[in-house]
Amino acid sequence: MQRRQSSKHSKQPLRVHDSNQTDLSAWRKEGSINTEKTVQNQQSPSDDSKHNSLEQAVKFFEKADTVNTRLLKSLVPASVIPESSVVSSVSWLCVSKCTSNVQLLFLRWLITMFDFIDCKEQLHALYGFFFSFIHDEKLCPYVCHLLYLLTKKENVKPFRVRRLLDLQAKTGMQPHLQALLSLYKVFRPELMSITLPGKMKTYFKNSEAPWKAAINAVRRRNQANSPVSQALCLGTTQPQSRKRKWNAQLIIPASSANAQNLVGNSEKNSANDFFPVEQLQAFTQLVENIHCLEFPSQMGSVLTNPLLLHYMNCNKDESIYLRLYYWMGQTLQEECTWCVVENSQYEEEFKDFLEIIYKAECFLQEGFSSCEEFLCRSLPLWDGSCCRSQILRLVSWIPLSSFSEMKSHICDPLAQLFFTSSLYFKCSVLECLKELLQNWLNWHVVRLDSESDYQFRSLNTTLSGLVDGIAELIHFVGWISTVALRLENNCTFLLYFVLDFYEVVCDMYLKYNLPLLIMPPAGVFYPALLSMDSVSLNQLCYIMYRYRTNLVAAKENELTKKKKQQFKFSSQTYQEYNQYIIAMVGCLWTSNVFQKDNHPQGVRLDDELLKKTGVQEFKNSFNIVYHPAMMGYAIHFLQQACPDDPTFNFSLIKGKKWNWYLDYLYAQGLEGLKLFVESSINRVSQASQNKARNVEV
Repeated sequence: MQRRQSSKHSKQPLRVHDSNQTDLSAWRKEGSINTEKTVQNQQSPSDDSKHNSLEQAVKFFEKADTVNTRLLKSLVPASVIPESSVVSSVSWLCVSKCTSNVQLLFLRWLITMFDFIDCKEQLHALYGFFFSFIHDEKLCPYVCHLLYLLTKKENVKPFRVRRLLDLQAKTGMQPHLQALLSLYKVFRPELMSITLPGKMKTYFKNSEAPWKAAINAVRRRNQANSPVSQALCLGTTQPQSRKRKWNAQLIIPASSANAQNLVGNSEKNSANDFFPVEQLQAFTQLVENIHCLEFPSQMGSVLTNPLLLHYMNCNKDESIYLRLYYWMGQTLQEECTWCVVENSQYEEEFKDFLEIIYKAECFLQEGFSSCEEFLCRSLPLWDGSCCRSQILRLVSWIPLSSFSEMKSHICDPLAQLFFTSSLYFKCSVLECLKELLQNWLNWHVVRLDSESDYQFRSLNTTLSGLVDGIAELIHFVGWISTVALRLENNCTFLLYFVLDFYEVVCDMYLKYNLPLLIMPPAGVFYPALLSMDSVSLNQLCYIMYRYRTNLVAAKENELTKKKKQQFKFSSQTYQEYNQYIIAMVGCLWTSNVFQKDNHPQGVRLDDELLKKTGVQEFKNSFNIVYHPAMMGYAIHFLQQACPDDPTFNFSLIKGKKWNWYLDYLYAQGLEGLKLFVESSINRVSQASQNKARNVEV
């Protein structure tokens, strides 16, 4: 009987533990009191030894940081983390039994696993608790990081702003404090009178690589065991890659906490005045609830949701962009396949991620600043091969900024790769820079349409910066194009992409309402003029026609407008255009290019030197009949006009046949040549035209 009583009482502390008692010291104390009251004089020596062993075990787990650290580092989720378990874990921070090292490790774990938590309502309710650790110098960076992820507008209070400002005054401008203050200023600008740096930077250190590597290993193992397991745990219907964060859809995994959150949501939403995006199914719902829409904690899911992208496009809430930029910047930095050696085997997945970002930028018609920062950091290390098309597409959406910053971080690394890479890479770079120029110009047009005259006048400095930035970009493209044409021996394929860029440049004044025109350099103009390909020559003719149209319109506006314009085309622009026109007319029409070309890098040559070449009728070598690019058309024309003459005598193309030949060229689709002849040659030299048509050879 005595032995049974002793056994019964010795098990009482275990029953207390089963009743959700979380304080080990209280459990130990209560168990000891109960034991003393019931079996004070009845315990056997064996019971005393068992009790002492249990006390020693409890003390070991209370004091042994090594064990707790190893346990925390082993907490790697296979799918999602229930919010209730996180809240229970947070409660351990309140019992004053965790050392500072364990607290810090737990905060790091919570930040790393933040996107895995299925619901965050209860976690948001603990905002004040987490904020109370802000004074701890060791925990402060991680507390700020967690608060940055949790902060909503209702969390920004005057006392918290004052606390952060006081802390900043003591410690200086720390990156983590700057991050949280920047977010606070977005939500409540009236509470913040200080000026913070406007350029986004990497606020928080990324030191959780081992955890993330373990997560990826678990993901890959689960996916290997079950092809659909990963899709099920993420709540998606399509196979997912190892990177959950940016492939996860908005359907949050079905867990107990989240399921309860979605039940009875209408009453809850009306009380809290927000509409969770998990319930957003149609555009009509977006319109009806746009005033109370709450974005998901997993910001990466926004990129693949057209409804939320529509919302971002309509509601320019800077806090949304801050959260998205922070997440995107961290993910790009972690997953870059040429910056992180371990990621080299996942190039295809990284390509998919970059493609998703590019499509979102196209949808929003604006670039993400976090992508610009990623390109600035990663392009100097890029080999020009990995994810080539995706990287160049992202370059085309770089936001408009100071070209001096862009040149040193993006253009210079691109130029080094450009000169040392293949012809295809050169053409790809020129294409992406053309798209970049078009995106900047489109942004300028949209801004003009959305602003009143008064607002536009107040932004003259911004317009000046825009003009300067675009001018420097055009000069940069002109420089690399000139060098590339020399390196590739004036390759026709490369020349097409160069001229395609200048088709945008020549129409900036009329098409995009930008007071800027820049002529192509001589290293581009003359290879196109003397090209052996009719497509390049026709393209050049069209470009010069559009230059003329824009310059004439600008001159007329200068003469008719009474008020003084802020921007005027320089006389050098008109001078360069006139030099090029003289060269083109002398080459294609009047056959005096070698005598009249006055450009410093032109083709003017002395007659004595030309005679030494042994070429008969060298003066006509580049008119529209004898030009190497047009000679094929001349032969086909003579076959039709003079079928009985097998000698292909080009001198027969004169008088009426000259006019017939022009009509024949126009009928072959040389629209650029037609526009150039009709707009420029007749106005430049009608007498020379008549003379050329009646020349007897």
